[in-house]
Amino acid sequence: MCTGKCAKCIGASLYPLAFCCIVANLFLLFPNFEVDYVQDTTKLTPEVLYLGGIFGGGIMILFPAIHIHATGSRGCCANRCGMFLSIAFAAVGALGAGYCLIVSSLGLVNGPMCQTGMGNWSQPFFTELEELELTEESYLFHPDMWDSVCKKPKDVIVFNVVLFALLIGFSGIELVLCLLQMINGLFGCLCGTCGKSRAGPV
Repeated sequence: MCTGKCAKCIGASLYPLAFCCIVANLFLLFPNFEVDYVQDTTKLTPEVLYLGGIFGGGIMILFPAIHIHATGSRGCCANRCGMFLSIAFAAVGALGAGYCLIVSSLGLVNGPMCQTGMGNWSQPFFTELEELELTEESYLFHPDMWDSVCKKPKDVIVFNVVLFALLIGFSGIELVLCLLQMINGLFGCLCGTCGKSRAGPV
C-alpha cells in the first residue's frame, strides 16, 4: 500500500474512534444515565472531569484526522510537504490519545466516586499514585462486593468500568494509528504519496 492510500485509511479510521471517545466520556458525566450528579461535580469521578475522552481522544484526534485524511491526495511535489506536516499532526494526535489512555487507566484503577454505606461520598477504591497496580486485591477482581460498597449511583461501578475500558481500547488504537502515520509520513516525505498518474499513453 502506498503512503497516500495508507494516510487516507488511517485518517478515515480515526474519525469513528474520536467520536466514540467523545460519546463515552459524555456518558461518564451521567452515571447510570442520571442527570442529577452532573449538577454537583463533587459527586463525579475526578478522572471523568479531566475529559480525556472529549479533549484527548476526541478533539485532539479529530483535527489530525482531517489533515491526515486530506494528505493522502497527490499534490505538488507528490505532496511531500503535506506528508511532512502530517507527522506533526500525528504527533499531536498521539499526545491526545496518550492523555486519554492515562486518564482512563487511572479512572479504571481508582474506581468511581460514589455514596458508601456510611452515607458519605468518596472513591472507596482509590489507590495512591505510587501504589498503582492491578493486583488480585483490586476491586476489579471482586465484583461481588461492588453493590455493598457503592450505594449511589446505582451500578456506578459497572458503568465506569465498561466506559473507561472502552476509552482505553479506543485511545490505544488511536495511539497506534498516529504512531503508524508518523512512520508513514516519514516515508511519504522521502517517496511522495505514490499516486498513479492519470495520463494516457503517448
